[in-house]
Amino acid sequence: MTTRRSKGFGALLVLALAGQAAGCASLPRTSYTASQAAVATVPNIPEARVYSDASVETFTTLAAQQQNRKGFSYLALSGGGGDGAYGAGVLNGWTASGTRPDFTMVSGVSTGALIAPFAFLGPAYDAYLTEFYTSGVAATLVQSPDITNVLFGSGLFGDDRLRDLIGRYVTPDLLAAVATEHAKGRRLLVVTANLDSQRAVIWNMGAIAASGAPNAVALFRDVLAASASVPAVFPPQLIDVRAGEAGFQEMHVDGSVVTPVFTLPQSLLLRDGRLRTAGKADIYVVINGRLEPEFAVTRNNTLSIVERSFTTASRARSRATLTTTYAFARANRIGFHLTYIDDAAPTVTAARGFDTGYMRALYEAGYAKGRTGRFWENTIPAVPIVKEAVAAATR
Repeated sequence: MTTRRSKGFGALLVLALAGQAAGCASLPRTSYTASQAAVATVPNIPEARVYSDASVETFTTLAAQQQNRKGFSYLALSGGGGDGAYGAGVLNGWTASGTRPDFTMVSGVSTGALIAPFAFLGPAYDAYLTEFYTSGVAATLVQSPDITNVLFGSGLFGDDRLRDLIGRYVTPDLLAAVATEHAKGRRLLVVTANLDSQRAVIWNMGAIAASGAPNAVALFRDVLAASASVPAVFPPQLIDVRAGEAGFQEMHVDGSVVTPVFTLPQSLLLRDGRLRTAGKADIYVVINGRLEPEFAVTRNNTLSIVERSFTTASRARSRATLTTTYAFARANRIGFHLTYIDDAAPTVTAARGFDTGYMRALYEAGYAKGRTGRFWENTIPAVPIVKEAVAAATR
């Protein structure tokens, strides 16, 4: 949940760094080795995940059943905290337009991970997105912070409120519905950051749901909570794994730490791979945040500098990912479709993040755009200086 943050997030990072500098005692963990990490699997569900830097062949196996379909329609949902209200509104408005497709694959990072299961299951689950992002329930995630948890625990909100909220929506019935779609060859993917290995992990949520394993529901919830667990704000998720006879826990946090949005694996994007489909292929990318730079004179204090730097880095990384994906799509004749929060969206400076009023306004803006059915951009937006140069040249 990174692209749009509350005003106090910079303070949280500073406090976390201060805690490290003070040498605060860390919470105990079982040690394990790099060689064990390399072969670790989730008990009862060995096909639960792959690393984002895995080989093309690994991802081909993951998507093997999809190749029998007539086309390929992929929805990628980015991080963005409370700005996820935009993506929820876009999807529900898209439903109202009557043009929303049945996605072959859906991926989610951070707040996008919380949207992804409902987007994957289709319009019948639109009401869940409306409730989560507009009812005020999301605002409860950031109520009553405890500063001591930053210094002596593992997050400002040190309890399990995020995972408990996810548990209200992620039920055995939802897993059964995901498993049914997985059996049809569709895929639901969620990204987390493994801090121990410093690698992005791609979780095959359909395989988890279809496994029938006794730990399936708990793991499904853990992965969603991990993907949305902003470091220093929410506690990380410790996920049980095994390497041979040894059992230990990996530490997973917000997927946006490693990638703002997951479109295609590195093995394809970086090695000029080819994506073969039996029919027309389209990729739809929903950025739950702004891409274009916003000018503001930054206050000359630590908190403002940290916050501004974080926002700048996030937008730069999003644009870099989109640029690479766009180039790949063009090379492979894949339709590229992008939507993001633009200047037409509400601008609320006093309260962003998980402020309910802000999220409702953003949801409505996304809904209105999605309802047109013709809201996608097919290129990466130019930065303002480029826009100004083009405008000057055409005068």
